[in-house]
Amino acid sequence: MAEKLNVELRENFGKGAARRLRAEHRVPAVLYGHGEDPIHLSLPGHETALAARNANALLDLQLSDGTSHLALIKEIQRHPLKRTLNHLDLIIVRKGEKVEVDIPVVLTGEAEAPAVAMVDLQTLTLSVDALNVPEQIEIDVEGKQEGYQVFAGDVTLPADAEMVTDAEILVVAVQVPRVAEEDLEAVVSEDEESEGAEGESAESEGEGSEEE
Repeated sequence: MAEKLNVELRENFGKGAARRLRAEHRVPAVLYGHGEDPIHLSLPGHETALAARNANALLDLQLSDGTSHLALIKEIQRHPLKRTLNHLDLIIVRKGEKVEVDIPVVLTGEAEAPAVAMVDLQTLTLSVDALNVPEQIEIDVEGKQEGYQVFAGDVTLPADAEMVTDAEILVVAVQVPRVAEEDLEAVVSEDEESEGAEGESAESEGEGSEEE
């Protein structure tokens, strides 16, 4: 379901104008697509932040000039430290058309210990109905053992969705974590040093006893 936002048209551009908007708790954005000229918008900060929790959120934009557009969030720019919204790129969509979107991969369940499931590919690119974009793709790893693998072509997709990602790309692998060789050498070295120090301490104590 589309998130309805009442938005305003922007007439002032540039970094200074964008900073002033953000100071007013609004988010600058650009709407484009279908061969139309880009439309510069000002979005309500709080409502937009809630909608943007889903990277592919569908928005019902009610413009201040009385027009409206359905749009997908195509790109989000955030403040590097505060992680607040700095700018949004929005793309116009229409009922019945398909769009290519990157959908996050999420694991469900737990692999059989001591193995763990590792996500090799964080997102899958799908071609989906513009008005029915899934929030995530779930892959069940419950009870899976070491050696279990899921490739893009193995993933079960929502109805009417098509995989754009290469079918032979590895998405998830179940494996037993192994200590890196250099880490193991470091542990052995620390143990040897510790044993050496204990030996020297014991010899020193023995010499002291003889003198007494």
